[in-house]
Amino acid sequence: MRGTPGRHAGREPVDRSISSTFLRWTFARALFHRGYVLASGLYFVINAHLSGYQLLILATVMAITLLLSDIPFGVWSDAFSRKWPLVIGHVFLAAGMVLTGLVTAFPLLLVTQVLWGLGWAFSTGADVAWVTDELDQPGLIARVLTARARWDLIGGAVGMTAFGVLGWAIGLGTAIVITGAAMAVVGVFVALRFREDNFTPAKAQKWKTSVSIFRRGLSLSRRDREVLLVLVATMLVNGAAMISWAFPKQLVDRGFPSSPVLWYAALGILSSGIGILALHFVEVRIEGVGVARRTYALSCFVGMLGLLVLAYAPKALEGSAGILVISGITFNVTRTVSTVWINRRTPSDIRATMHSFLSQAESVGEVAGGAALAGVASLWGIVPTIVASGLLVALAGVIVARSRADRKVPC
Repeated sequence: MRGTPGRHAGREPVDRSISSTFLRWTFARALFHRGYVLASGLYFVINAHLSGYQLLILATVMAITLLLSDIPFGVWSDAFSRKWPLVIGHVFLAAGMVLTGLVTAFPLLLVTQVLWGLGWAFSTGADVAWVTDELDQPGLIARVLTARARWDLIGGAVGMTAFGVLGWAIGLGTAIVITGAAMAVVGVFVALRFREDNFTPAKAQKWKTSVSIFRRGLSLSRRDREVLLVLVATMLVNGAAMISWAFPKQLVDRGFPSSPVLWYAALGILSSGIGILALHFVEVRIEGVGVARRTYALSCFVGMLGLLVLAYAPKALEGSAGILVISGITFNVTRTVSTVWINRRTPSDIRATMHSFLSQAESVGEVAGGAALAGVASLWGIVPTIVASGLLVALAGVIVARSRADRKVPC
């Protein structure tokens, strides 16, 4: 078991320091990430004048970037370091964000999403693996990860408020550039405050060790039925989630205000508030037998209803109600439950790799779903595309609900 001699003495102050540092970082990253997502989502429609088809292509390019880079970077995190991939990831995120606010040409916007995708690929898995090992309390980590999801939403709500107002006051492009500069500062925080007391990097034959880590992760993904279930469901849900790139366009088409920045920010804040409440409910129950499976399935069915409301809403107000359900509950809860579920069934020495496999499943779903939904959108328009995404979410719910996984206490 990894650890530093004598570390158990005075453990509680150390654990509080680790978890509080992790949650502060989560809040800060979410603040600027969600501020960027809000401003860029409107920027793509209002400033760059992208069509629904182009929005989905933009999302698909980012997903392909993640697909190609997730697992190599996750293996690197398990073999070499958990901290420094996070630092590098912030550099790529910052670069992509700043560039987004400076260009409007579609080919250049594609480049920004490649940079953005590389930033997330470096970070994926390394963050959860870092806090799990440094905290070193298996009985506590599920609640910390759920709390992380809540703080992510709180930070996101603050970010959407701040950058919604800023985008309205000084322009969306300038607000986006500021989010990128701030993300670089968050990377400096990681470099200075994150430490690796409980991680032992490979000391010899590092590339051979990396291959071994990858093979073990692949083996676990194939033979553990619960892990495989989570990966399949994740592919379906994230394929459906690509429709979120078209949410601003659907609302504008349904009569969203002609100056939509503050209105869309308010919608995002309400969505975060609903997500915080939903995740608080999950946090206090997540350790129960069958809770993960039932919660995941129910969230999917609720999400299907939300997407149907959005698809057939006559006005922007009704459409916004659908977005509050799908974005506030379904996408937040399924993502959090997946992370906890995978973390629970993964040994420490391949933890970052397994979370990269989870991210890989997200990327596969996003690439396939984005391409399929883009095809539907180009042929039949936005409404049938939203309905198709609802069917994908429902299918994931059915698969999880009917599975035998998570029905008894593990041996």
